[in-house]
Amino acid sequence: MLRQLCIATKNEGKVAEFMEMLRDLPIELHSLAEFPGIVEPEETGKTLSANARLKAQYYAKLTNMPCLADDSGLECAALNGAPGVLTARYSGENATDKSNIEKLLSDMKFCIRRNCCFRCVIAVSLPEGKILNEVEGICDGLLLHEEVGTAGFGYDPIFWSKELHMSFGEATQEQKNAVSHRARALKRLIQIWKKHR
Repeated sequence: MLRQLCIATKNEGKVAEFMEMLRDLPIELHSLAEFPGIVEPEETGKTLSANARLKAQYYAKLTNMPCLADDSGLECAALNGAPGVLTARYSGENATDKSNIEKLLSDMKFCIRRNCCFRCVIAVSLPEGKILNEVEGICDGLLLHEEVGTAGFGYDPIFWSKELHMSFGEATQEQKNAVSHRARALKRLIQIWKKHR
């Protein structure tokens, strides 16, 4: 098992989530807050996997320590998997949570099939560029016709969880973490590490 690991995201919510789930492992955890001079890379990958790998390798090289990075997306069956890799910038380069939700609800306005899922890919890279692990987590749901709840971020208010029987916008952080795509991917990674330590 790794002795140290950098959580390679500037999203403080994600950092806290990852740190909490990894705290029981004998790994010295770091975050990008310790490396303020590093700028974010351009996410040019065509898939979530490609972007997760790209970010993990980029940050591992610049921090000179193993790095964990993730890329997540919302995939709607009726839109052939869109927004997918464009989830964060679905409504354009200056996208906001509000503009993304408005565009998606508009695109799905006449769709009867509302099946969708959140997908997360986590990659861990060593400083020399070798991908040590790659795992995926999926959370199934239905796309609502309007926002319900004000919790969470991104598309949470229009994502109805089949397991929680509520929108992610209504769920507490603890409820969401129990079923979320990111938590599931991280649990898989922890299982792999514990098996091979």
